[in-house]
Amino acid sequence: MSPPRDEAELLTRARQLAGLTLHELSVRISQPLPPDPRRAKGWIGIAVEKALGAQGASRAVPDFPDLGVELKTLPVDRRGRPRESTFVCTVDLSEIGDMEWHESRVCRKLSRVLWVPVESELGVPFPARRVGQPLLWSPSHEEQDELRFDWEELSGMIARGELDRVTGHLGKSLQVRPKAANSRARRRYHDDTGVAHRTLPRGFYLRPSFTERLLTGTFFVTDGV
Repeated sequence: MSPPRDEAELLTRARQLAGLTLHELSVRISQPLPPDPRRAKGWIGIAVEKALGAQGASRAVPDFPDLGVELKTLPVDRRGRPRESTFVCTVDLSEIGDMEWHESRVCRKLSRVLWVPVESELGVPFPARRVGQPLLWSPSHEEQDELRFDWEELSGMIARGELDRVTGHLGKSLQVRPKAANSRARRRYHDDTGVAHRTLPRGFYLRPSFTERLLTGTFFVTDGV
């Protein structure tokens, strides 16, 4: 699939996916379903990227570089409520104290997002789960202020060497949590006394309560709706 020429074409493509089961999506893109979905969490995101013509892959650019649009698939239950936090980007422990909000990766990543909800109800077999209605979104002034407040509080604590105090309980909309493929992954970090440590990588995540507000009323293709 070639990349979309503009946002209108991107949104049209995304709307054409709404209502498809994951089996139907796999047929459309000629990509087999994973034999064990529990071990293939990234399959859905990769499949939607392929169906929409995303080009950014894992590079430090938006998924649709020419449009400046990031793609986020969002697991939701039957009522369209997000089932988990949404990863935004990794925390750069060495540089976070030297940048302002508008320069941050969080701000850039969330400046323009195509949200694609995907059914993730435990009682629904993986092949039968469906893609929902997309939402092309930029934060409102109120949402921007909300995200900025959390980012400044969390990044300030990290920059002051207080990483051990930064837990997933902090932040109304944005939180920081460990982000690593395994427990052996480590990053270099200096605490508030200047002593160097090796610590787990961290990531910024959006809370489900924040993404639920975004998607309210947009939403889901289900029986009887």
